[in-house]
Amino acid sequence: MSSASTAPVRRVPGRLVAPEPGWTTTADVVVVGSGIAGLTAALRLRGQVEKILVVTKDVLAAGSTQWAQGGIAAALGPGDTPAEHEEDTLVAGAGACDREAVRVLVTEGPDAVRELIALGTNFDHDPDGELSLTREGGHHRDRIAHAGGDATGAEIQRALIAAIEQAPEIEVVQHALAVDLLLAGDGGVAGLTLHVMGEGQRDGVGAVRCRAVVLASGGLGQVFSQTTNPVVSTGDGMAVALRAGAVLRDLEFVQFHPTVMYLGPDSHGQQPLISEAVRGEGAFLVDFEGHRFMQGEHELADLAPRDVVAKAIMRRMIETGQPHMWLDARQLGLPASEARRAGDRVGGEERAAVSRFWERRFPTILATCRRYGIDPVTDLIPVAPACHYASGGVRTDLWGRSNVPGLYATGEVACSGVHGANRLASNSLLEGLVFSRRIAQVLPGELRALQPPAPDTRTPGLVPGTLRRDLQEVMTSRVGVLRNAEGLVDATSLLDKLAGTSADVVDQDSWETTNLLTISTALADAAALREETRGSHWREDFPERDDLHFAGHFDAVMADGATTLELR
Repeated sequence: MSSASTAPVRRVPGRLVAPEPGWTTTADVVVVGSGIAGLTAALRLRGQVEKILVVTKDVLAAGSTQWAQGGIAAALGPGDTPAEHEEDTLVAGAGACDREAVRVLVTEGPDAVRELIALGTNFDHDPDGELSLTREGGHHRDRIAHAGGDATGAEIQRALIAAIEQAPEIEVVQHALAVDLLLAGDGGVAGLTLHVMGEGQRDGVGAVRCRAVVLASGGLGQVFSQTTNPVVSTGDGMAVALRAGAVLRDLEFVQFHPTVMYLGPDSHGQQPLISEAVRGEGAFLVDFEGHRFMQGEHELADLAPRDVVAKAIMRRMIETGQPHMWLDARQLGLPASEARRAGDRVGGEERAAVSRFWERRFPTILATCRRYGIDPVTDLIPVAPACHYASGGVRTDLWGRSNVPGLYATGEVACSGVHGANRLASNSLLEGLVFSRRIAQVLPGELRALQPPAPDTRTPGLVPGTLRRDLQEVMTSRVGVLRNAEGLVDATSLLDKLAGTSADVVDQDSWETTNLLTISTALADAAALREETRGSHWREDFPERDDLHFAGHFDAVMADGATTLELR
């Protein structure tokens, strides 16, 4: 399905204002990002291409992977099958998944996880020595492998970094922001410009001539005021790709995690995540009256898919006028016969048992809660939805290829088709793992000749970094969990005004803020055009799903700063 562009043309910078490159280097492949997707791609490519350069905006461990608490989903348990994992993924995706991509994910996932274990990742095991598996929202089986209780991402990141450190053929450049792609005369990749905060030969803006670029730079979480994403998640890879002519797909499908610790109305930036695995172990949601409001909302109740739970929390907040709901996890670790109802008090022996369970299974979350004055052993945890995961991104095929020759994308920066309108819990780490492996299978045979960059005729621009808070407030209040036509019209008008402001200072804050603005304009337009409620996209003025008119995908494309959208 295809239609003519129905969104107004938005103008944002065609490329970022930046100094001329002061240094130059070459590589066969540049991998942008150092989470599970980027490091897996680099490790799988070694030995197949001569020179690999990994660039990361902060240190190697600073991305989203280390923050993943719950785990990684794969059909590894007795009786589980890829077909069942596929069905759960398709249901969560609300009719917007690419079925073939989902099948790739679930069938190749188990072996990919086993290879991660062989690499040195220490997942948790039960007393019998079997891999310990738990359940999260939307899953009908225990299929979430975890490490360190609730430190899965950190353990995976540790193992990958250790492997990278043993691979001298992979060069790593830290504190390096990807500014823009360099394009050859045929529109394909000729390299990219970087800004490196370092010393010596590579400091400031430089150019890397290369034959291919793999984007693995993560998501766009800092578009919103409250997010579970780290500060580095400013949509850089998506913006770089869009400015280079790549198609971005499904940007309106931003998942808001239902159980993020509520820190007050004035909180900004990264917020503490209370993993879905806590509910998988028996915690449940209650309102201020102690009512378990997820009962009757869905067959899986508190373990319904994330969009269902987030919407239920928001509805109850709106109905009651309360700023958050509560998560009751005071019975974790107790036998089912001793599990309490909401509001029951904890006895001494029970408290000790619950405390032991928390310390073993969720030590990171426990420490975080206590740091904010909440003891989940005895206290209810205040929770509210916050931005968590971007299901959309650079449109790719089943092998991670974008429409720009020589440009590949994997992980959260990509839209592989596996998540659809709503990501199934713990499928994100698996996606980065599986599709990075697939990129490494095809990229060596597709390497372009090193080509000179063509003259860059894109119009440069930059907005001030001081506008970031204004941008985040606009997106949170009008393009957040609950959307409507009036708010989206206001959002696009305000974003247009921000785009008309020019920066006086060229710095990383301004580059990142311009990237956030670039992605925000396309996201808001896609949300306005999708006049239905589907998965994580919730329109209060169009509360039903509409497969007749909106079964396709909104694709964003840019030509010299002019962004348009098409339904395909």
